[in-house]
Amino acid sequence: MFSSQIGRATRRLAHQSWRPTARRRQTSPGALSPAQGSLCGFRSRRGQHSQSGGAVDVKGGHAADQSSDRSSGGGRGRGFRNGFLLVLFGLTCGSAGAYASWKALQSRGLGFYSDEESLRRFTPDEADADARRIQDTINAHPMVVALRQRPELTESRPHLKMPGQYRARSLTGSALAGPGKVPVPAYAWTEGGGKSLVSVVFVGEHLCGHPGLVHGGFLATMLDEGLARCCFGALPHNVGVTANLNIDYRKPTPAGTYLVLRAETTKVDGRKAWVKGRIESLPGPGETPVVYAEATALFVSPKFAAMLPKLA
Repeated sequence: MFSSQIGRATRRLAHQSWRPTARRRQTSPGALSPAQGSLCGFRSRRGQHSQSGGAVDVKGGHAADQSSDRSSGGGRGRGFRNGFLLVLFGLTCGSAGAYASWKALQSRGLGFYSDEESLRRFTPDEADADARRIQDTINAHPMVVALRQRPELTESRPHLKMPGQYRARSLTGSALAGPGKVPVPAYAWTEGGGKSLVSVVFVGEHLCGHPGLVHGGFLATMLDEGLARCCFGALPHNVGVTANLNIDYRKPTPAGTYLVLRAETTKVDGRKAWVKGRIESLPGPGETPVVYAEATALFVSPKFAAMLPKLA
């Protein structure tokens, strides 16, 4: 609201700054009525039949016209400059107001956080030894260390980019998070332009279908979110919804393990993006990753995407 009020005031002041120029144009020598034109013609003919004094009068008239033109041109320049400065002032105030509003929303837990801010928003509780151990294991893993050395990748913790009130209603950010489920928010590394994504997460023993095995629906949810997040940067407004998701389960996924999700955007056509990906184990030294599930998906950016919150 502050920004719109500043904008209206700026337009009103800019309009007023042009009025003197308009009045000068209306009274300039070129804008004479027919009667005034006839009178000037009569005076000009009298000047032609008079002595040198008449010639001086005619020249004096030309000098006055030129002076008036210069004055009118200067007025137009001042009006344009004043209008431009007022518009610039309004834009500056509007930007400052928008930034202040964004910071106020963020301080109340209503604004989305940046990638960098999301990395600082989770600290395991001192009493939660399991969460601290899991986070330390992820941070120390050679694959994670290597990912952090790649300048083309941006690191974040996607669920921690959400404001608190929004995350509280999120399936993966809240309902499936916590001890025994996903005790530590997932890490993600995304490549610019929605090209690829790598994510690392620990899945506990309270998300099982068969005893000791991660529920296939949870793996489907991981693939749905991970593949979508991969292609967001390639879609209008960084938003896409699932149009199709095909999953092949390769092997049973043990609960209480670290999982890696890898995704790659294979094709983009306007508001559509095709992505492929897989879930595999986080390998130990000298081990080959075990592929648990593979998927392909189609995501579409809806026409009303500009009104949806950005989850990437």
